[in-house]
Amino acid sequence: MQFTLKIERWNPETEQGGLDEFTVEAPETATLLDVLDVVKDEVDGSVTYRKSCRMAVCGSCGMRIDGAAALACKTPMAPLAQEGRVPVISPMGNLPVIKDLVVDMDPFWAKFRAVKPWLEEDDQPPVKEWRVQQEELDRIMKEALCIQCGACVSECNSMQSDPEFLGPAALAKAAKFVGDVRDRDRKGRLELYNGPHGVWDCTRCYFCNERCPKGVDPRDAIAKIGAEIYSEGMLSDKAARHAQVFDVSTRATGYLLETALVPYTDPMKALDIKFAMQMARAGKVPNPLRPHRAKKLGEVRKLHKLLKTQEADARAQKRAGVSVDREEAGS
Repeated sequence: MQFTLKIERWNPETEQGGLDEFTVEAPETATLLDVLDVVKDEVDGSVTYRKSCRMAVCGSCGMRIDGAAALACKTPMAPLAQEGRVPVISPMGNLPVIKDLVVDMDPFWAKFRAVKPWLEEDDQPPVKEWRVQQEELDRIMKEALCIQCGACVSECNSMQSDPEFLGPAALAKAAKFVGDVRDRDRKGRLELYNGPHGVWDCTRCYFCNERCPKGVDPRDAIAKIGAEIYSEGMLSDKAARHAQVFDVSTRATGYLLETALVPYTDPMKALDIKFAMQMARAGKVPNPLRPHRAKKLGEVRKLHKLLKTQEADARAQKRAGVSVDREEAGS
């Protein structure tokens, strides 16, 4: 079958780049990686890219196809050719380009190291191997599927605007350790992830979930960490206080009280008279003599109560599991 594609080139020696178009013959079952191999072997040996396992396990062949991150070994080319498309293959985003489709992964790994991707011990280490129960493993199994391909980082809007943001891949790894019953520094971890460039910098665009080739859903992992931070009462960050206003005001009235949102999240902004007048003109300041309440406020409060009960039960089960594990490990 005939395949045509354009490859974004970059030569670090000349500091020049551009698009080169190639048309090659390959089997109908060819993946993007297969077609790149034909281009390199038969047309232009200088085309540069990474590859290894060919089975969507190693994460080496991450790149963009028509602007969306994907694994080259997992991307079939026949559907594109049948549509008459000429895809543009480019390097992943948010990482420095070394040559052609190869990016520098050092910043990626630096973010991983920053979240402490190892188990922390305390002054009472177990004398035997931990016995992790299946339900405890299930809580972190999704995050454990990450192959560190960088596809989520490539598409992260927040990293594009703030390169210091820890990013979806590192925070998905962080969620794995927050949920691991063997770790002994849960509070310290949460304080780290609650800090500058941590979980609250996520813009919730969900592109990381969309592009992840292994179904890790990094945004969901970030949400898990945020929920744990909030449950621990760590409200130093504006975003954490923002979440608390949602919780408190919906329980009180069934609605989000925007007049409470601003002063609690950003007290200095609440002193801005011009901003207050803009809110009033937009109808965001309700009449204090006629509180705005949901007609079925009781149902909203029942939902709040149910969620709190489920959260308490989950925490109790986790504490019980840790206690049993430590007892068995020391017996």
